[in-house]
Amino acid sequence: MQSLIDFFRNKDGSPIRDLGLLLFVFGLSFFHFLGRLPLLETDEGRYMEIPREMLERGDFITPTLNYVKYFEKPPLHYWFNALSIKLFGLTEFAGRFSGALWGVLGITLAYYLGRKLFGRREGLYGALILGTSAGYLIQSRTNITDTTLTICMTASLAFFAIAIRPHEKNKSLHYYLFYVFAALAVLAKGLIGIVLPGAVIFCYLLVTRRWSLLKEMRLPTGILVFLLVAAPWFIMVSQRNPEFARFFFIHEHFERFLTKVHNRYKPFWFYVPVLLGCMLPWSFFIPSAFINAWKERKTTGADARLFLALWVIVIFVFFSKSNSKLIPYILPIYLPLAILIGGTFVSAVENGIKPLKANAIVASIALTLAGLSAIVYPLVATKPQIAMQGGIIIGLCLLGLGLPALVTSWKGQTAALFCSLAIFSYSFGLFAPPVIYAKIAQRKSSRELALIVREKAGKDAVVATFEYEQGLPFYSQRRVVVVGGRGELEFGSNQGDQSAWFIGLNQFADLWNSSRPVFALIQQRELVVLEKLLSTPIKELGRQGRRILITNH
Repeated sequence: MQSLIDFFRNKDGSPIRDLGLLLFVFGLSFFHFLGRLPLLETDEGRYMEIPREMLERGDFITPTLNYVKYFEKPPLHYWFNALSIKLFGLTEFAGRFSGALWGVLGITLAYYLGRKLFGRREGLYGALILGTSAGYLIQSRTNITDTTLTICMTASLAFFAIAIRPHEKNKSLHYYLFYVFAALAVLAKGLIGIVLPGAVIFCYLLVTRRWSLLKEMRLPTGILVFLLVAAPWFIMVSQRNPEFARFFFIHEHFERFLTKVHNRYKPFWFYVPVLLGCMLPWSFFIPSAFINAWKERKTTGADARLFLALWVIVIFVFFSKSNSKLIPYILPIYLPLAILIGGTFVSAVENGIKPLKANAIVASIALTLAGLSAIVYPLVATKPQIAMQGGIIIGLCLLGLGLPALVTSWKGQTAALFCSLAIFSYSFGLFAPPVIYAKIAQRKSSRELALIVREKAGKDAVVATFEYEQGLPFYSQRRVVVVGGRGELEFGSNQGDQSAWFIGLNQFADLWNSSRPVFALIQQRELVVLEKLLSTPIKELGRQGRRILITNH
């Protein structure tokens, strides 16, 4: 333990050795059992089916979902997943590979940025905090577009933060990297990829009055680089699909932010508990990180700390104000927060644990109580979402976080406190997700039923789904008929004649009672209605959670 503490205390160290250690340690936690569980609804099935259709159709410009146009997101995430499919096949591992890779690269980026701005320990502490934050790990191991956006956006802001240092030798390189990754962020999720970095930079210039930076930002050539990377796809997709621009820029950007059109409204404070939970156990030290940044506002590195703080505040407030909220939206603030928290621990190692002691004791008590609760939960819950074995594993990991933290903070051992939190957070990330995901997979996956369809449904059979099931087309590898509500396929279903693929309940009844074989994936609540409506008897092929697979043959 002492050698580990000395490793964290050391101000100097080989960056190659540090990066190698980070890649090995987090390569294990981010990639182990990555393909063990089925794709989860709704995102994971969607973001594998779109690249599967791209590969099948040989069209990487116009995204389709269930073979209708789908313009909710730009294609960068789909392109990476298509490449993964080519490398690893149509597997769950392929679907999650790029996200996990982005997650590990984000950790190395945190190290690089922290070391550049402040020093070796700040970079190392920040990288370890980021990699052991539960929410960052879990979301990186999930097939969602937000991981791709996050790393591109954080890379753009990170390279900008390095470029504006007064004595930076490679200003041009870092400025151009800023423009490149801002463009990639736009290709990952749209205008948000440049709007948020632009807002952070504007607020920084406003607060510091460093308007002279506008002259050194290589704006003319930088904008050209940005356009060369970002513009070609938007031009090509607009030429092929005249309806793209209105839907993508108006509906998916302005209406999403300003209205409740996507039914994702949450209260303004929604992201406070999200951040607390997703950055456990380090979230308890966020107040200390901002207090420390304020106290050191006149010391070396004050401008860098201010930039990181504005990075966090601007993005957090932006999404808190938005009428469309989802948990992954604030992923881009984890990296700067991790570096700020890491800097607070470095300061405490140098000057004593006093500024962190109260936070550490609160964290240790909360984590200890959470650990005890996790162990007891499967015994007292009516329908526990985790099994007894899972409760014990999670509980022991949380107790491992809480109890050593209480002892080390009480003794004033800052380095030992950090080591214990890092080790047991890593253990939690290694063992807890498979346990947590096991029950979720039963509720949020249709893999087993879809594989029955793939085995039994011939080419002349109709495969239908009530309330579009994202994983069904991917696992069955065929287009499906959507009965009733079209959801996110509403736009695509109105492009061209899609009447055979989007039908009402009465049309489905006619199809069911015909001579054609029909396989339908329904929800349990719909079975009673169908039994009254359909004259041809219903044969049940399987159940998974509340999903039922039925056929008329």
